[in-house]
Amino acid sequence: MPSRKTPIKYTSREFETIKRDLLEHARRYYPDTFKDFNEASFGALMIDTVAYVGDVMSFYLDYQVNESFLDTAIEYNNIVRLSRQSGYKYRANPSSYGTVALYAIIPASTSGLGPDSAYLPILKKGSELSSNSGNTFILDEDVRFDEPSNEIVVARIDSTTGLPTSYAVRAYGRIVSGIFEVDTVSVGSFERFRRIQLNSENASEIISVTDSEGNEYFEVEHLSQNTVYKEVVNKGDNKTTAPSLLRPLIVPRRFVVERTRNAVFLQFGYGGPTEIRSPSIAEPKNVILQLNGRDYVNDISFDPYKLLNTDKFGVAPANTTLTIVYRTNTADNVNAAVGSITKVVRPIIEFNNRSQLDNTEVSTIVSSLEAYNQEPIVGDTTLPSAEELKRRTIDHFATQNRAVTQRDYEALIYAMPDKFGSVKRCRVVRDPDSLRRNLNLYVISEDSNGKLVTTNSTIKENIKVWLNRSKMISDTIDILDAKIVNIGIEFEVISDEEANRFQILSDCTNAIKEIFSVSPFIGEPIYLTDIYSALNRVKGVVDTKRVLITRKTGASYSSTRFDTDEALSADGRYLSVPLNVAIELKFPDTDIKGAIS
Repeated sequence: MPSRKTPIKYTSREFETIKRDLLEHARRYYPDTFKDFNEASFGALMIDTVAYVGDVMSFYLDYQVNESFLDTAIEYNNIVRLSRQSGYKYRANPSSYGTVALYAIIPASTSGLGPDSAYLPILKKGSELSSNSGNTFILDEDVRFDEPSNEIVVARIDSTTGLPTSYAVRAYGRIVSGIFEVDTVSVGSFERFRRIQLNSENASEIISVTDSEGNEYFEVEHLSQNTVYKEVVNKGDNKTTAPSLLRPLIVPRRFVVERTRNAVFLQFGYGGPTEIRSPSIAEPKNVILQLNGRDYVNDISFDPYKLLNTDKFGVAPANTTLTIVYRTNTADNVNAAVGSITKVVRPIIEFNNRSQLDNTEVSTIVSSLEAYNQEPIVGDTTLPSAEELKRRTIDHFATQNRAVTQRDYEALIYAMPDKFGSVKRCRVVRDPDSLRRNLNLYVISEDSNGKLVTTNSTIKENIKVWLNRSKMISDTIDILDAKIVNIGIEFEVISDEEANRFQILSDCTNAIKEIFSVSPFIGEPIYLTDIYSALNRVKGVVDTKRVLITRKTGASYSSTRFDTDEALSADGRYLSVPLNVAIELKFPDTDIKGAIS
């Protein structure tokens, strides 16, 4: 009678259980060969080695499985990839937007009454400006100094006649952070779904992609999208009120942009160059459903799959040279404080009748150009943490590219493309004073130092345009500034008598900093219980006696009125925050004060 085999326990996966099963297996099946079970024997070494290898393999197996799902993934790059599979586009390099005042000195007319209109320039889109910290910004629109609404003041006066000799003209224009860069990529033979990596990892916006034959490739949301809307010049009678028109354009050559934490890729389609020569209207005889066993057609039925068989997610480039123009940020943080943008470093300037103007006067006008931002240039925010990125992905997937619920609106705002800028936090609430379905959207941004500031009008306008494509037709939205409340934290802990009190105080302060390292959401309550728990976990702390939250006031803090005593819950466990208020621990090094008893 054959001996009974003991089944292998596949649930044993860590070192101790694998070693125990190996010893049991050896005692059962090799009693005459393996007799020395001493821990110092060579056989024990072999068993330990096999158990160690099994433990390591089990660890990596579990790790790889966990990294395959969004809920359990830990590595940031894997979370980005899983987010992309769910339709969420990772924003690695948001742009900062804002409005800047531009000044030019224009010579006076012959009569001295007003500037000479012939010398009023047009500062063209693409001109570069610079901040005091060296960040570069690009003019996002043409700025006309001949607009009647521009402010004009006397700049210089002739001391003899008393007549003005020149005037200062102030105009306004929108700017965006970054500079233009160009990559030239040689493409060989045809390759399906070709993927090209840009030289810069800080690319924020793809401006244009053209090949050596002059064909243009267009960026789309997904490769199955074959139509984009392009801006064309309006030559009709109403061109003064509508200078541009939107026209649908079928784009067989297209690409999507994919981002990781440290790279930017252009992903092209499946079709080859011959695909573009296929007729746009299917030939009837080619789509008739062929019946098995017949060499003729006598049925009017057709195969619907063949109607779609000509479009293979766009045409990929082959045997050509691609010229890729894109805008890239010049620093990790491209926000700018008020008054920090002062220089026009590379002006692209145009005059109506350039050939008839004096070259000296033109050079003087160009050299006189100055800039000044009267509001902060914001839009660049710190990258979301791994957990926050997971939450945004789940919320965005639930929206299905339409805004119905309040959470849908928030998810869509966080998913706004990099080139339009971004906000640090947003909150959508129902307007209690409105009889209609009016929503209040509260937004807040970051400044160049990572502190909370109000969002400028340019970012708000971009949010408005972005939401119009997905919002419910009956919804009305008011985009408002969230109020900022700066707080301070005071605590007192009981320490171990033998512990170093200075080290404990430093560790407690760092523990509170860790809690507020991620900015709270707008309207999110502050839980004092979390602070108590963090302090009690510090090595050397016996217990936490007191935690107090206070409002910070002064020139460096916000002036929003907020009573922390009234906001504290009856049991003292949390601080209630209004739905339009963002709490900020602005200066952790000085706003956290502790004592040890």
